[in-house]
Amino acid sequence: MKAFVINEIKNLSVDMRPLESIELPEPKPEQDEIVIKVSACGVCHTELDEIEGRTPPPKFPVVPGHQIVGKVIHTGKYVKKFKVGSRVGIGWINSSCGNCEHCLQGNDNLCNEFKATGRDVNGGYAEFTKVKENYAFDIPGFLSDAEAAPLLCAGAIGYRSLRLTNLNNNQILGLTGFGASAHLVLKVAKYLYKDLKVFVFARSEKEREFAKELGADWTGDTDETPPEMINSIIDTTPVWKPIVKALEFLQPGGRLVINAIRKESIDKSELLNINYEKHLWMEKEIKSVANVASKDISEFLEVVSRLKIKPEVELYNLEDANIALVDLKERRIRGAKVLVIK
Repeated sequence: MKAFVINEIKNLSVDMRPLESIELPEPKPEQDEIVIKVSACGVCHTELDEIEGRTPPPKFPVVPGHQIVGKVIHTGKYVKKFKVGSRVGIGWINSSCGNCEHCLQGNDNLCNEFKATGRDVNGGYAEFTKVKENYAFDIPGFLSDAEAAPLLCAGAIGYRSLRLTNLNNNQILGLTGFGASAHLVLKVAKYLYKDLKVFVFARSEKEREFAKELGADWTGDTDETPPEMINSIIDTTPVWKPIVKALEFLQPGGRLVINAIRKESIDKSELLNINYEKHLWMEKEIKSVANVASKDISEFLEVVSRLKIKPEVELYNLEDANIALVDLKERRIRGAKVLVIK
């Protein structure tokens, strides 16, 4: 099968073709696994973190990609959940132990044996992939394959972040950055909290315009002061300055939820600007989001099905995977980027 792989850690600012196209054997299912013919795979900032070494794969080569949609073509002996021909999705969580305290409480994202699709095992930048049946998910019928792909990570991690804000109706949600995850958070939040205000901070004027199109009540640059203080803010950026500014704009008792697997070090010195009285006092909280749990994906897909939410997508052929990654790195973003595998 054709696949694009990460062979080594690279700096995307220097090497704009970090992935290599190679031929790999088609995967064979274990007894509890399904093999999927991939039709679409979302492009995520976490792939940049893998390529540039912030969350490196344990071995090379590895096929990246963890927002996967396709049809089942083979099933293992003990598979009961899916049949050949079923349309399924795979997210960042590829497996966990299933027996630890975290797994038993529905927080398998925190399991010490957590394995990530496209980092710890081969993912979806390929014609075929495989996964244990318990870590594959039914896709709502009204979505195309390309529309469904970003929901499996950008959507699900955004949904987890939104739950962690502890927001109520009539409050204010802030979003820093406005890419694949944030634009889905805005759509879902506007459905779930009818009287919620959403303020969006983004460096790009195009991103701010896009946020207004989707119903943002106010938009501004990272440094701009919003018209009101904010109850909770979700940070979806890869850098540090936006979280320092976000803490400044939080109401007393407010919560900042950081939705990122890793942060880049390019502006880490911004943390030296944190002033306890201004940024942290008055019982402000900082909450990180770790990976994504199985229940986040299944619950989010149910919400999507009920509310008929669709993401904005930009399509690339699999052969253009390197171009999609560079576009993401350089913040050429409107919604979510998706590879189409023909």
